[in-house]
Amino acid sequence: MSWSSYGSFLIFATVLILIPGPDFAVVTRNTLAAGRRRGRWSAVGVTGSNAVQGVAAAAGLGALIVRSQPLFETIRWAGVAYLAYLGVQAGRSAWQGRYAPLADGGATSSGEALTAFRQGFLSNITNPKVLAFYLAVLPQFVGGSAPLGVLLVFALSHAVLGLAYLLVLVGAMNRARDLLARRRVRRWLDGLTGVALLGFSARLATERA
Repeated sequence: MSWSSYGSFLIFATVLILIPGPDFAVVTRNTLAAGRRRGRWSAVGVTGSNAVQGVAAAAGLGALIVRSQPLFETIRWAGVAYLAYLGVQAGRSAWQGRYAPLADGGATSSGEALTAFRQGFLSNITNPKVLAFYLAVLPQFVGGSAPLGVLLVFALSHAVLGLAYLLVLVGAMNRARDLLARRRVRRWLDGLTGVALLGFSARLATERA
């Protein structure tokens, strides 16, 4: 592994991380609805799924999943269904427009933390394109015969960068919550989030391995 290839990978990974995806939508909505702690747990869930898929790709399991068409399609359609479910939830909230006062962002119960973590984790782990990304991109920076340790460093660096970005996002969204507490604004945000998640679901449904 050379430092120049590692630096190039970090720049490339940062650019990709900044492109909004389902993880962005889930973390943003949880932060605005329930505060900083729930947003952070969603971010940790997303990062956990990235780490799992990165390790799987580095260990060779990702290639097996991508090559196994039935398994790949099962994961893909599970992701389609889950993103659609989250999108419908957000859309229903926007349509009904019934909101309890925003939580103060204080202590989060274990159940709320688990829910936030699960939403973040499932929104990403059910997207087999993440595995395909690792399998396609890592060899471009480390070569086709890199040892497992090098592959893990690159894959986990991507997960850590993603976590740092999402935590910054959580902080920014949390500071904006007073402005976003207005009912009309919250309905618009839920509506936009619902449309975005349904769009991600549709895109995943129409993509091919």
